[in-house]
Amino acid sequence: MKRFTTLTLLFCILPAFAYGQQRDSVNSIAEVIVTANKFEEKSRYIAQKVDVLQLKDIQSSLSNNTGSLLEQSGKVFVQRSQLGGGSPVLRGFEASRILLVIDGVRMNNAIYRTGHLQNVITIDDDILEKVEILYGPASTIYGSDALGGVIHFRTRKPLLTTDNRLLVKTSLSGSHSSAYQEYTGHADINIGGKKVASLTSFSYSSFGNLRQGDQRNPFYGDVGKRPKYIDRINGRDSVVTNPDANVQRASDYKQFDLLQKFLWQPTSGQVHELNMQYSTSSDIPRYDRLTDTRNGQLRWAEWYYGPQERLMAAYQYSNKTMGKFFDQLMIGANYQKIQESRMQRAYRNDYRAHRIEDIQVVAVSADLRKSTGRHEMNIGIDGQFNFLNSTAYEQNIGNDIKNYRIDTRYPDGKNNMNYTGAYVQHLYKIIPGKLILNDGLRINYVTLNSTFVDTAILHLPFTTATQRNVTYSANAGIIYLPDANSKLSADFSTGFRAPNIDDMAKVFESAGGKQLIVPNTQLKPEQTYNFNVGLNRIFNGWLFAEVNGFYSLFHNAIALDKFSLNGADTVIYDGKPTPVAANQNKASAYICGFQGDVKLHLMPGFQLYSYITYTYGRYKGADGKEVPMDHIPPVFGKTGIRYQHKLVDTEIYALYNGWKKLHDYNPYGEDNQQYATTEGMPSWYTLNLSSMWTITDCVKIQAALENILDQNYRVFASGISGAGRNLRMKVYLNLDNHRQRRKQ
Repeated sequence: MKRFTTLTLLFCILPAFAYGQQRDSVNSIAEVIVTANKFEEKSRYIAQKVDVLQLKDIQSSLSNNTGSLLEQSGKVFVQRSQLGGGSPVLRGFEASRILLVIDGVRMNNAIYRTGHLQNVITIDDDILEKVEILYGPASTIYGSDALGGVIHFRTRKPLLTTDNRLLVKTSLSGSHSSAYQEYTGHADINIGGKKVASLTSFSYSSFGNLRQGDQRNPFYGDVGKRPKYIDRINGRDSVVTNPDANVQRASDYKQFDLLQKFLWQPTSGQVHELNMQYSTSSDIPRYDRLTDTRNGQLRWAEWYYGPQERLMAAYQYSNKTMGKFFDQLMIGANYQKIQESRMQRAYRNDYRAHRIEDIQVVAVSADLRKSTGRHEMNIGIDGQFNFLNSTAYEQNIGNDIKNYRIDTRYPDGKNNMNYTGAYVQHLYKIIPGKLILNDGLRINYVTLNSTFVDTAILHLPFTTATQRNVTYSANAGIIYLPDANSKLSADFSTGFRAPNIDDMAKVFESAGGKQLIVPNTQLKPEQTYNFNVGLNRIFNGWLFAEVNGFYSLFHNAIALDKFSLNGADTVIYDGKPTPVAANQNKASAYICGFQGDVKLHLMPGFQLYSYITYTYGRYKGADGKEVPMDHIPPVFGKTGIRYQHKLVDTEIYALYNGWKKLHDYNPYGEDNQQYATTEGMPSWYTLNLSSMWTITDCVKIQAALENILDQNYRVFASGISGAGRNLRMKVYLNLDNHRQRRKQ
């Protein structure tokens, strides 16, 4: 390994000094185009903080999935319960309290939970063109769930030819990473005529058992080590000694992603686009649960997610040459089919429980824009309609006999949840180029209907769960632009999240079997009120600095607390007495913090950068006492030095997290104390080196040595430890028939 380390360091560093230098400067604030308001807009005219990961950022991250891409940016905190996962956190909100969007389509559905989610990995990072991260409530434009913000993933668009010749562009790549035992292959082809174009993309990844770092912080003790695991030997569960306790057995999985897009541009300014995506995986072991113990013994012989399947078909029509009433129009309709499943079997128990969720989502939207004088007006309507079927059975692994008399995760009858809404968003250039006003308003109507057919197992006192909620959200922001290189903004925004089927109607045993979560039909929507101020400035073209401060009030927060079922606070579940809990609107909270970005061009071609995020959150009880909020990450960030030339891009950087002391953990929520040390989660950092070389117009090679010091660490609230020293290699091959003809 030492030989590989030395070679990689030389491979990454030497090219930085082998080529001539070029003059570089910080980009103008006005150059970044975002779609935070559905239509394209300069980021300097948006009061809300927005970060954009461009294609060059995506490629340089050398990520192995989309969760890793967000984490590598240093701007998004990502929790992991297993290797096949990644749950992003924005301003102290996670899972169903942030909104994931892919190509304008909401990914959040009626069973997105408030705990930790792995759905982000169903997006293929190898076909992404851009990622927009909106911080703070964005419910005015996007509706429910956008409390902490929105992460909008944009895949590449099919390209039309620019002359009379057919355009054919092909991209191939292959990568390997040592600590993950990962092999990934990707291929895409773009075929473009003058009016019709097609883009086809395919990716396949195989991950082995993740190896954690060997250099352990004294505070960790044996936390994270995997000394033993359970294997099935001669038809009997056996506890097996792991020959290397740093190898996290049962973290391996495989993934397959397919994308097909068609674009038709009948006239200039009018575009029809059909977007089809499919993602599936092998079974994904729930690594954290496989390390759970009971009475000193590993508890689970099997605990895994079934294949994570996401199918999407979306149509969008856009017109930028409308008549006199409106300038632009976008109309969309989409369909999604998602299957999630959970399988678990206790040690030396022959019965494996299967719980399967099939959810179908149909959505429509229409958005219009009008620009006149100093005003821009966007208006839109949208609807999303969710249909869920929840089933369960128990299977004897010895004789394959199935028993269907077990509880489903969600109601076993009909389940549907519908979101409909209308919004208006306005931009007013009070003093053009100097003083800009953003303001908007939304009304939303949400319905939920669930039916419990079999109530005998838990003896539920009801057979239906119904919700009807009308909610409002608004935003107002002011932007002052003293010159082309400065921006001062202040904004107020509200957000809401309507309780979904997962909040209101699921039956679920919490981690470690400490409590049984039962349905509560009396939930109300959560609401946030957010205040944000931001300042960024470019100094003489060589220094960019940005700071944003925020304060959020969180009302009607849904929190897990003690509950009673039929008058009893403990029930028999899975053969043992288990305390009862339920989600309840029992909390209010406040969250505050800041984000800082600095980019400094030290000399031609060299850039020093640093990003940092700090968040603090507390629930406030009726008695005035404060309790730490769950999902609040420790201080985290990224600092590095980057050298860029037209033939090489090299950077050395550190990713880091601060301490999360145990007294800052939420004792009842999703902070996973059982996977931390007795004092909490220690601070950590990794030192990393990455480089990309352009060998020819067609060939690029990328190499990285991550966690050079082989540090052992675990991200806050995670149930799996981070990768140890990791060598990554990736090769790109790009073929373009137009480029080849130009050379001729």
